[in-house]
Amino acid sequence: MNKGELIDAVQKALGGETSKKASEEAVKAVLESIAKGIKKDQSVQLIGFGTFEVRKRAARTGRNPKTGETIKIAASKTVGFKPSSALKGKL
Repeated sequence: MNKGELIDAVQKALGGETSKKASEEAVKAVLESIAKGIKKDQSVQLIGFGTFEVRKRAARTGRNPKTGETIKIAASKTVGFKPSSALKGKL
């Protein structure tokens, strides 16, 4: 499912009177709120769905696949997702 399909699913779930634009704004608001929550609190927990959290990657050495040269990869942060047991049960 991509973002367009998600917007269509939200529109269908909210009922026939809901416009596609309103559904798109709702999806956008939820995604922006999750992003802000992760940035502010380092974690966003949605009961029954899962937890988004900031994870740290340590610095490491890698290899340029084109030249085979060893390169240093800097430490970085990424977002991880841990699904809830309720979500796992639906799979």
